[in-house]
Amino acid sequence: MTENLLLLWLAALPLMGSPGPATISLAATGSAFGIRPGLGYLSGIIIGTTCVLLLVATGVATALIAHPIAGHILTALATIYILYLAWKIATAPVNPARSADKTPHPRETAAPDFRGGLLLAIANPKAFAAIGAVYASHHIVQNSVWLNNTFKIAALTLVIVLVNTTWLIFGAGFSRLLSDPRAGRAINIIFALMLIASVSTALLSLL
Repeated sequence: MTENLLLLWLAALPLMGSPGPATISLAATGSAFGIRPGLGYLSGIIIGTTCVLLLVATGVATALIAHPIAGHILTALATIYILYLAWKIATAPVNPARSADKTPHPRETAAPDFRGGLLLAIANPKAFAAIGAVYASHHIVQNSVWLNNTFKIAALTLVIVLVNTTWLIFGAGFSRLLSDPRAGRAINIIFALMLIASVSTALLSLL
């Protein structure tokens, strides 16, 4: 069982942790707003992606994606929100240092919230594809369907928490390293463009 679990993680980490709409948006949020303001968005991504995992485990995801109208609605929702998020990140205030009076920076109130993260995660086409591929191709417990599904859900939930938290921290590292507002603005714009590119790639893979 231990070997099967390790194989599952080895397959899940590169697939679920690779650049995509959710992971790039977390890095962009970390870069533009910082870790603490991005925690609500991170929580939404984690819970939403876990919901996708449960949909995959129960077989609902297959029927949902196969339905022509439902699949297009999910894709449209994800695309609209990602374009809005890219604009929000590209135009986020850039401030190299807090003032001495500790006045809250605008970025603390402008970061994407829990609801946005939840929406993006549930409507993220990459999440359905990556989780579905890993879940269907690996077995941890051979003699019990219930235990096998339980272990896979627990193991992949851990991956969801790990990879998404890592991307937020990774993005926040840029905001801490850059003290030049112009460089900070450039990084925000680059992340916004990467976010748009990530959803474009995800959409092309579905065609």
